[in-house]
Amino acid sequence: MTTVVLTLQGSTVPAPLRQLPGITLESPAARSGIDSATEQARRVIVVGDDALLAAIVTRLMRKDRLHVDVALVPTGSSRAARNYRLPGGRTAVRLALEGSAQPFPLIRDDTGTVIVGSAIMRGTGGEELFGEAYVDDERLFRGPARGIEIRPSHRLPGVRATMLGRMPRRRWLQGRAIQTGAREIVLTRDGVDHPRVITRSTFYRHTENWRLVCVRD
Repeated sequence: MTTVVLTLQGSTVPAPLRQLPGITLESPAARSGIDSATEQARRVIVVGDDALLAAIVTRLMRKDRLHVDVALVPTGSSRAARNYRLPGGRTAVRLALEGSAQPFPLIRDDTGTVIVGSAIMRGTGGEELFGEAYVDDERLFRGPARGIEIRPSHRLPGVRATMLGRMPRRRWLQGRAIQTGAREIVLTRDGVDHPRVITRSTFYRHTENWRLVCVRD
């Protein structure tokens, strides 16, 4: 099995991984670098953050290579690691080298971009989001809202969403898809801002799963 390590400039690769073939990318947007590095790989070890992990899984999806095993060694706080109950530090390195992959629902949006940690939708300029959102057939909100957060789930049906705010306990809805329409939406996926303001967005479960190296339940 060919294993390749992908990381970003400025990141430190743990010593046990330095013996493996590795590629250092200038940014998560380096699509050609990701494609060439993963072309022959059977396992990809991502040393980085959620944005890099999402970019790599997005490219695997677009290239029809979701059979490739993906492991994450977080370099900082990671919502994806918490979503999928992944360890950090030395345990993450050992898991990436020795662990087995399991299939998980893959959540993407209508632009063909994957999320692994979370997506946030807010209004422009700090204003409220005004519109409506549905998770499958159940309404999440209608009218004004501080914003919404969308996360992939490690279990079916695959995606869940909640309203942002100061509520003591957030109400999460789960389903296969979430559709949002609003006057103006500022969208951030895994810490990366979408380049323009939008009025509609749909996140949904892809037809294929992705394979994540994880701790077995």
